[in-house]
Amino acid sequence: MRRLVYCIASTIDGFIAGPDGADPSGADGFWPVPGDYVSHVIENYPEILPAPARRAMGVTDLGTHFDTVVEGRNSYSLGLDAGIVDAFPHLRHLVFSRTLGANESVEVIPDDPVATVRSLKRESGKDIWLVGGATIAGALYSEIDRLIVKLAPITIGAGIPLFAAGFEPAHWGLTDVHRIDSGALFLTYDRA
Repeated sequence: MRRLVYCIASTIDGFIAGPDGADPSGADGFWPVPGDYVSHVIENYPEILPAPARRAMGVTDLGTHFDTVVEGRNSYSLGLDAGIVDAFPHLRHLVFSRTLGANESVEVIPDDPVATVRSLKRESGKDIWLVGGATIAGALYSEIDRLIVKLAPITIGAGIPLFAAGFEPAHWGLTDVHRIDSGALFLTYDRA
C-alpha cells in the first residue's frame, strides 16, 4: 500500500513559513537554500523540485519516492502568484480546494481530502507526497504515514506551523537522519 509522506521544510521552532504565508525561500524570503542542500535534494528527492528549478538545473530524473503530489489551496496559490499553474507536471498533481475552478494542469479536488487520500493509497504506484501547507496537513494528520522534515538551522519565532491541527498526540519513530554541511538536517520519521 502506498504511503502519504509529508515532506516539508521546517525551522527549528516548527514553522514552514512566516506569518504572512509567503514563500520563505522566494526572492524576499528568509530561508537559506545553500548549494549542498540543493545538491542533496537533486540526488535524493529530485521529484520534489518544482518544474522551473528542474529546467534551470537540468534535472530530468523522475525520482524514486513519489509519483503523486497533493497540496492545499494556499500552498498551490504560491505557485499561481508566481505564474506557475503546475509546479510539478512530472507528477500526478492534486489540489484540494472548494473555491478553485477546474484546471487543465492539475486535478482540483473539492471533496473530502481524507477519502481521496485513502483511495490514492489503494492505487498502485510510488508514495504520495504531501507538499503542504499546514491546513491540509492538519486535515490529513491521521493519514500521514511518514514525515520527512527538512530542518533548517534557523528560528523565526512565529509563522505558519507544521500542522494546523487540534491537540492529537501521535508517536513517530526516527528511521533516518542525514546532515548536510551547511547545517540542515533531513529527518525521516514513520508513524509508530
